[in-house]
Amino acid sequence: MSKVLARRGRWSAYKLVLIQAAVAGSVSVFFFALWGAQYGLSALAGGAIAVLPNFVFATLAFSHTGASSAAKVVKTFYWGEAVKMLLTIAMFSLVFINIEVGFMPLFVCYTLALVVHWTAPLYFKQS
Repeated sequence: MSKVLARRGRWSAYKLVLIQAAVAGSVSVFFFALWGAQYGLSALAGGAIAVLPNFVFATLAFSHTGASSAAKVVKTFYWGEAVKMLLTIAMFSLVFINIEVGFMPLFVCYTLALVVHWTAPLYFKQS
């Protein structure tokens, strides 16, 4: 039973990450079409900075479920959040060091991907 709950929670989290990736990709294409390759790649980098740490969090956080492993659930959520924050910091650092980015598309796409995550209860059916 707990494996089914873990799978269901992980699948819901992966659907959210997929929606975030779709929004980030769409915004990147928009910036590429209107302002060129540098803005498109900057937006893509911003989207990746938002999406990849959320994917890692979803993988770690939903590895355990159930009352019998409550301590493991809490521990993996904390570890998942810590890894997500460190990965976000590392990815921002790598992008700023290695890529000549446009700050506006980077942060617009990053913010839009986060807004998708924050507003998830509005567009996911509750069952």
